Amino acid sequence: MKIHRRGALKTLAAPLFLPAFARAQAPGAPVKLAMIESLSGAFANTGEAVFRNLLWAVERVNQRGGVKLPGGARPLALERYDNKGQAEESIAALRSAIDDGAQYVLQGNSSAVAAALVDAVGKHNERDPSRRVLYLNYSAVDPALTNERCSFWHFRFDAHADMRLAALMQVLREDRALKSCYLIGQDYSFGQSVLKEARRQLAQQRPDVQIVGDELHPLGRVKDFLPYAAKIKASGAHAVITGNWGNDLTLLVKAAREVGFDGKFYTFYGNALGAPAAIGEAGVGRVVAVADWLPNVPTAESERFYAAFRQRFPRPQDDYVHMRMQLMIEALAQSIEQAGTAAVLPVAQALERASVSLAGQSGAMRAADHQFQQTLVVGVMDRQGAPGVKFDVEGSGYGFRVVRVLALSQAELPTTCKMVRPAV
Repeated sequence: MKIHRRGALKTLAAPLFLPAFARAQAPGAPVKLAMIESLSGAFANTGEAVFRNLLWAVERVNQRGGVKLPGGARPLALERYDNKGQAEESIAALRSAIDDGAQYVLQGNSSAVAAALVDAVGKHNERDPSRRVLYLNYSAVDPALTNERCSFWHFRFDAHADMRLAALMQVLREDRALKSCYLIGQDYSFGQSVLKEARRQLAQQRPDVQIVGDELHPLGRVKDFLPYAAKIKASGAHAVITGNWGNDLTLLVKAAREVGFDGKFYTFYGNALGAPAAIGEAGVGRVVAVADWLPNVPTAESERFYAAFRQRFPRPQDDYVHMRMQLMIEALAQSIEQAGTAAVLPVAQALERASVSLAGQSGAMRAADHQFQQTLVVGVMDRQGAPGVKFDVEGSGYGFRVVRVLALSQAELPTTCKMVRPAV
């Protein structure tokens, strides 16, 4: 599996210069998927973790013969493109992927990158409709991407930030001991939107809770979070609300432990990528995380699903599986088969109606804004072996006990998207 690395581009709005090759491919030729992610730098671990998820999903489709089309079955082929966590590098990777014949672009880590890709893919498809590409987003959760910035060529398979925060609030609002919160996030569109929505939802659902801190920090550039943790402790906050992810979350919770902060963490991503091990025993009963699925969802189907992933990737540090990424690849395969072609436009039209299930989990794409609708769960960190915690995370000895399940209808939020669909 090759990793593509390209230099930065001139501007995001620059045209995508492509060779003049026909889009038609021979029967049996692979359907090319391009994963554009950080594979080097501060967030390289997040890119590698995503790759394992997508690889496993692609392998599952290929093991059953690939996608079935009238001219014969075609396998899925997944290629990796390193964007170094940068928007301009991502557009460079997009150009390279299209040059290489990819029709489906997969990205999620960073809403800033996602916004750049939404714009670039839209411009490219308008300029060159014979070489269209579709952008599938599994983790970039800025609500704007399926609201005012929605695009026909973009489909999001993760719950957006407002949906995730609403799920966390289902648990937070019942915490009657909670009297004060500290809000902290990464200083870009996603982190800003989380803090803004946290203020709004706290005022609506827990007006008695005082916000004693509200700050943003540079994305991926802080190596020492001790000054931030010291401010959090000094504020007297009973809890922290954060959308931080990757090393920005791991280093934050580690610093909080070092300064002796004993409040709760209400997180979007506190259930993986080193966070449970970093906070350790101090997180038991205190770290809360929201997800589309957790390994300790108490069903036999879910347990078999998780066991199969651990068999495929047995190293403890590779323990990072997300149901939504599996459902995304299943939805794409289903849509290609229903369209009877891998051509982007008919596949996109089929994907608008996609409804998929796997291991007892299910979801459906909402055509109005291309926001996937699915069950959400909230879990609380506890020791492995405690009731409801059969599985730990990354060999840490700590896992997440499911304390709240939100059905699809409970997790859904309205949209302001005014979708513009292509004429042809």
